[in-house]
Amino acid sequence: MNKEDTIAAIATAPGEGGIGIVRISGESAGPILRSVFVPKKNRSDNNNIYNVENRKLTYGTVIDPDTGEDIDEVLAVFMKGPGTYTAEDVAEINCHGSMVSLQKTLELVLRKGARLAEPGEFTKRAFLNGRIDLSQAEAVMDVIRAKTEDSYKAAMGQLSGRLSDQIRRIREKLVDVLVELTVNIDYPDEDIEVLTYEKLDREMEEICEKIRELADSGYTGRILREGLNTVIVGKPNVGKSSLMNRLLRETRSIVTEIPGTTRDTIQEQLNIGGILLNITDTAGIRETGDVVEKIGVEKSLESLKRADLVLFILDQSRPLDEEDRLIAEELRDREDVIVLVNKTDEAPCWQEEEWREFLPEREFLRTSMVSGEGIGELEEQIRQRVYSGQVKTGENVFVTNVRHLHLLKKALSSAEDALNMIRQGEPLEFIDIDVNQTWSLLGEITGETVQEDIINEVFARFCLGK
Repeated sequence: MNKEDTIAAIATAPGEGGIGIVRISGESAGPILRSVFVPKKNRSDNNNIYNVENRKLTYGTVIDPDTGEDIDEVLAVFMKGPGTYTAEDVAEINCHGSMVSLQKTLELVLRKGARLAEPGEFTKRAFLNGRIDLSQAEAVMDVIRAKTEDSYKAAMGQLSGRLSDQIRRIREKLVDVLVELTVNIDYPDEDIEVLTYEKLDREMEEICEKIRELADSGYTGRILREGLNTVIVGKPNVGKSSLMNRLLRETRSIVTEIPGTTRDTIQEQLNIGGILLNITDTAGIRETGDVVEKIGVEKSLESLKRADLVLFILDQSRPLDEEDRLIAEELRDREDVIVLVNKTDEAPCWQEEEWREFLPEREFLRTSMVSGEGIGELEEQIRQRVYSGQVKTGENVFVTNVRHLHLLKKALSSAEDALNMIRQGEPLEFIDIDVNQTWSLLGEITGETVQEDIINEVFARFCLGK
């Protein structure tokens, strides 16, 4: 990427729309805009180049200066850097949302000296020009792709710099430790305060705890970004499809009294209190001689292995049997299970003590798909599991990015290695290596110590025009 180039791209999604935007960034953004855009009030002039006032949206026409052809009636704006998205001079042409109009306008802009932007290059320039750090740049795509209010808030928190601020504070504490180590290693005979292992222990323990808190938020962060993979399981006719329809507030799965109606997995997405659920309704798990149903049961078991959360449904109106026991055995060692005792609107055929023999020490939730009993409590339990007891406020920082979480875990490992060496009384030179490594790994999150190939890989995942 040559930062001296002026770049351009269509910044809005493909397809028909009310408007579409061609974005230009670089030192030639102003001259290029003035060469193709004629304000309405200047239409009768004979000038070849027209003035466009800084930060004033102006109505006019995009005209091909070589042929005199009118391309589109538009609103155009020029914004002088550095107070722009890229921290460079930026021009934006708001065309009608026709792909023909946008493409012709872009081709004209490219002909006048811009080059087509690479994916993510506008945001990459914002990073390279120091307006945002790397973690904030990565949050841009999370904001664009957010599907629920909670995932949007988490992305906006990262974009506003909350994660960066916490990383920066931890690195500042690491710098203090590194300074103390360096002074005591390089100048042992000078008249300076002797660094005690007790002091080092306190400082590194605090740093470890701060990194651990961020790393522990990774589960919630991943769910907010990607959604909670939720699987509904149970033997045939316990109410799995009815539960899915209840949660979706629409009839998505076929519900009949015939066992084995659902023979394939049915997948949908829904929003429960700001949390995206990737929910799967499965075939009833049981021994069967039906070839098609057997394939459905196998797919149900595969979905079970990939699930973040399992909703296991029991039917209170029918006796517990081997089919229930078979599923219970599959779930015995899992913690990510919510047990639903369904059909509470009918007479019970078994008592709680019988269920305790299946899965001891498990709580269960009473539900009725007919009356809706227990559905609100189920949704609240899902939210509590996702946030793992953390209070959700506007100030929470949830690590939503896999790259960030990987670096945090590596940084925590290095910090804990340093702490262990401190407690074993190892030489300061050895401790210094791990403290330095922790500082460097955290810097990769914000981009302060990251290598160029990693930067290129991050921005290659962006969409064109952003």
